[in-house]
Amino acid sequence: MKNILLVLQREYLVRVKKKSFIIMTFLTPFLFVGFYAAMIWIAIGSTESKTVEVLDESGLFTNQFKDTEELKFSYIDEPLDSAKAAFTNDKESGVNALVFIPENILENPKDVRIYAAKNVSLDLKGDIEKTIERQIENIKLTEAGITRKVIEDARVNVRSETISLNEEGEKSSSSGAATIIGGICAFMIYISVFVYGTQVMRGVTEEKTSRIVEVIISSVKPYQLMMGKIVGVALVGLTQFVLWILLTVLFISAAGYAFKDKIGDNPQAKIEQVQKSMPAGGAMAASAASPGKDNPVTEMLGAVNSLNIPYIIACFLFYYLGGYFFYSALFGAVGAAVDNDADTQQFMLPITMPIIISFFFAQFALRDPDGPLAFWASMVPFTSPIVMMVRVPFGVPGWQLALSMGLLVLGIMGTVWLAARIYRVGILMYGKKVSYKELGKWIFYKI
Repeated sequence: MKNILLVLQREYLVRVKKKSFIIMTFLTPFLFVGFYAAMIWIAIGSTESKTVEVLDESGLFTNQFKDTEELKFSYIDEPLDSAKAAFTNDKESGVNALVFIPENILENPKDVRIYAAKNVSLDLKGDIEKTIERQIENIKLTEAGITRKVIEDARVNVRSETISLNEEGEKSSSSGAATIIGGICAFMIYISVFVYGTQVMRGVTEEKTSRIVEVIISSVKPYQLMMGKIVGVALVGLTQFVLWILLTVLFISAAGYAFKDKIGDNPQAKIEQVQKSMPAGGAMAASAASPGKDNPVTEMLGAVNSLNIPYIIACFLFYYLGGYFFYSALFGAVGAAVDNDADTQQFMLPITMPIIISFFFAQFALRDPDGPLAFWASMVPFTSPIVMMVRVPFGVPGWQLALSMGLLVLGIMGTVWLAARIYRVGILMYGKKVSYKELGKWIFYKI
């Protein structure tokens, strides 16, 4: 045990002291938060106020276009040719667009024209069209004896609340929050198994090719060396995850404080402006800050409180470490069996395919967390670390969780035993192309 701790300490300290580890640990959350902060900053600060003239021959749209911080409307009453000439010749007027609404707009709603020196933005075009459409609808509804208020009153926004009902009583729950949390946890395990498992494999391969391992083996058993390396890299991964979470929260808080003065006294208007100017992902991130009562993102964040967060974190730590140990032992065995990175490709497919398949199964588990596919995939050790973490936020019977954990522990013991048998032979094997048949012989060698 002492030797394992020494190897663990060496693997951990060597990696966390690397400049690349320190730089990426601090840089990754900074880039993530900085990317969205820059987009929000640009969206808020780069939009200039535009002036639009409205020439309404029908007289139905007077004062229907409402001024905003970005758009100012003015109304003119003159022939279209004169208005076009004035718009073209008077470059210093500051007018960005001229909207012409014909007299027969009710019969020909597609005859609206927008004149501009350059193409207008989709937002401006859409706002003008929506205003005209709404006014035409109001006129036609009034002619039919129906007011806009009647239509608005007839619209019903149905919102349901999910409640867990069992022997313990009623408890508020949230399917949306469970889906988000489960998906994030599964994705983090999926990524960590690939990233840190590959680090174990490359670390073993580098020590083998440099012949350093020959010196280490003289004082440490192969099994102790392998376990120390696996546990050390696992702690490196946990350290990096914790630092990423803490730094992301810190940077988000700092960005929110920095944007406080920029947003000003009307945060809702600014947020709507940002959402219009940003891509879908950025708009979703920006809407999280919206104080609106009906904001779905705000409601989802509030619904997280209905989940048993300590229970989910405990399960995540177990399956994160369990999945990592299960696969990193196999990655370590591959690293010991080959002499260079190029030779690892033939052995990587049987290891990576179950990981990819488990992430594929997780998509179905999100849709039906209690279905047969989700159940069996959360029991098999090859797929359970990812699939079970999708199911945990939805609520899993205690016996299923215990069975899954027990099978995963047995699977870890099996893969570690198998990897140790390959590791003890392969770590000192040089200059030989290894096949699956050869690996099978190594397992039963008596040393």
